[in-house]
Amino acid sequence: MASLLMAVYFYLQFYPLFVKKESMNAGALEEEGYGRGFKYVAGLDEVGRGPWAGPVVAAAVVLPRGVSHPGIKDSKLLSARKREALAPWIKENAVAWGLGIVSVEEIDKINILQASLLAMSLAFSQLRPVPDCLLIDGPHKIPLDFLRRVQKVQDVQNDLNGFERFEQMPFQRAIKKGDRLSVSIAAASIVAKVARDQMMVEYDRLYPGYGFGQHKGYGCPVHLAALSRYGPSPIHRRSFRPVREWLTRACQAAPESLFGKG
Repeated sequence: MASLLMAVYFYLQFYPLFVKKESMNAGALEEEGYGRGFKYVAGLDEVGRGPWAGPVVAAAVVLPRGVSHPGIKDSKLLSARKREALAPWIKENAVAWGLGIVSVEEIDKINILQASLLAMSLAFSQLRPVPDCLLIDGPHKIPLDFLRRVQKVQDVQNDLNGFERFEQMPFQRAIKKGDRLSVSIAAASIVAKVARDQMMVEYDRLYPGYGFGQHKGYGCPVHLAALSRYGPSPIHRRSFRPVREWLTRACQAAPESLFGKG
């Protein structure tokens, strides 16, 4: 019994020291970057990897050093009303912010993971001043090929606007669950989510009947029923399984409808 009590005592005393806490210490990761000598630290996140329809949207945000907002957290933990209230604050107070949008056609062409990283690189390309440190949500860094593409665009824009060219690739740090650990990544997640939701509401007006304004293109029974009834819209992702399966069934049924009994 004594040994059991001793084991419980040590567990309670020392276990917390070895547990990695997933809580946001506002600005800690950003401050670590500034402490290493970086001039501008940006957070990047994407929204819309899972939906069957609509673009994937990424945002990049550079917050002023030491500036935050108590309401900023992972967009998935916030109501739509809170996200919509925070997004203007983030844009107004950010040193810089940008959006990157990758179309359904490009998603089907290069796959959703690559499209998400491409969207991040496009969001990064919108930032002025250009950050030299990127905090990226998730396990993947942006491929250098994507960054080289946007660098060429940035160089032209910088020349036209009198800005200095950026001479080297930014440092990248990929952070799993980064939107719960970094305030700038969380801010980016909010900006991206609000922007994409607004796009899907517009698509709902263009393509009524699918419920895009309600489910934002994500899979659900209502969306599946609409897909089964109307078939894919122009913004459905043909490479995603539910849409691909519908197209396969439609192709198999086509001969009967074309050559069957009239």
